[in-house]
Formats: sequence, C-alpha cells, structure tokens
Amino acid sequence: MTRAIDPAYLSPTPILDADHPTVRGFAREAVGGRTDPVERAVALYYAVRDGLWYDPYSPFYKPEHYRASRVIKAGRGYCVQKASVMIAAARALGIPARVSFATVRNHLATRQLLEYLGSDLFVYHGVVELFLEGRWVKATPAFNRELCDRHGVEPLEFDGRHDSIFQPYNRQNQRFMEYVEFHGTHADIPLDEILAAWRRAYGDHRVDAWIRMHETKGSARPRDFLAEEVVTD
Repeated sequence: MTRAIDPAYLSPTPILDADHPTVRGFAREAVGGRTDPVERAVALYYAVRDGLWYDPYSPFYKPEHYRASRVIKAGRGYCVQKASVMIAAARALGIPARVSFATVRNHLATRQLLEYLGSDLFVYHGVVELFLEGRWVKATPAFNRELCDRHGVEPLEFDGRHDSIFQPYNRQNQRFMEYVEFHGTHADIPLDEILAAWRRAYGDHRVDAWIRMHETKGSARPRDFLAEEVVTD
C-alpha cells in the first residue's frame, strides 16, 4: 500500500517558495541530469550544505528572512534558513519535505557566539525531513565544509537513506553536539513559535537587542562568524 503524503509537504508557501524561479533554478543546477529521487536529494543536500554558508548572525525576525529565494540570493543563513532552502528546492523537484526542530547543546562554538546567546543551547535548531523510498529521512545541511574544518568536526554526510544528524564528538573525541529536546515537525517555518521559544530561553531583552542590532546595521553584516575565536569545553 502506498503511504499517503499530506499535500502541504509538496506545496509552496510564502516562505518556502518552491515555485520561485530562483529556487527552481537552484534545484535544477544542484541535481543536474539525475532522475532518481534519492540521488537528487543527496545532490541537493550538498548544494545547500556547502553552497550556502552558515551564518548564525543572519536576520531572523521577519518571515522574509526565511524565504528560500532570498536566502539563496544572500548565499548564507543559519540552520533554519538553510533548511528552508533545502525544503523548498526539494518540493520544486517533487520530493515531499518538511522541517523538524530540536534544541541542541553546542560544546564547540566561538567565544563570541556563546556570549551573544548567553548560553550553549541552540534553541529550535532546524532539521530537514525528506520522504524518500516510503519513509521520512532526516538531513542536516547547516554547517558547510569550511566551517567544519575550522572547528575540527567531520562534515555531516547524507546518503538519502539514513538520518543525518549532528555527531556527538569531533575529530579529537571532544564533545560536539548534544540533542536535548525535540519539538516536532511542520509543513512551513513556524516563525512565531521559534521566536517565542527564543524569548523563553534567551530572554526578551537579549532577543530585542539582536533585532535592534539588525535594524541599526541594515543590510550590513553585523558580525563575521568565520573570524571569531573557536573554543571547546
């Protein structure tokens, strides 16, 4: 029996704009001449993982900050924004896709990012889920290869058949990422839910300060994550 898929997992939304020419072009370029859904999903994963750089200081408080076509044009984003691109591009290719969330404890980060957050908890970390060969498979395209090399972590691989989530240890067998809590799946990016969770975890004062920083800086990048000091436990 074929498992029924909710049409929402194939449909464009204002944020997951799978019907946008930029998203469709990104998807076509990523998969090339591949026709097998698993091979297409794998190719798309690497295009998002390494083609869009991870930037935890990307603006985050408006729906358009997560719009897949906008993130592709920016060339960077934090985990939920990169997940948005992969989900929208997957839907453009006819692959059902959704987002799931987890809170993770990051044992390897930069001193500046930990001070910025006031915590080593990354609340509502975004994970892509793709429906392939009759089951949902997790993919985590957040950290590009260059960033992983800098932090001494093996880049996450994805084969389209097994879940790809953060590994617990880095190359030196130090603690890297710990999954603390899971928050369920969504057909679209639940921005209000994410912001509410951040305010509970990090405090209104801190979240409001981040928003003011972006409003003040405008289109300029407020911080350079790649230039920051890597720290370990």
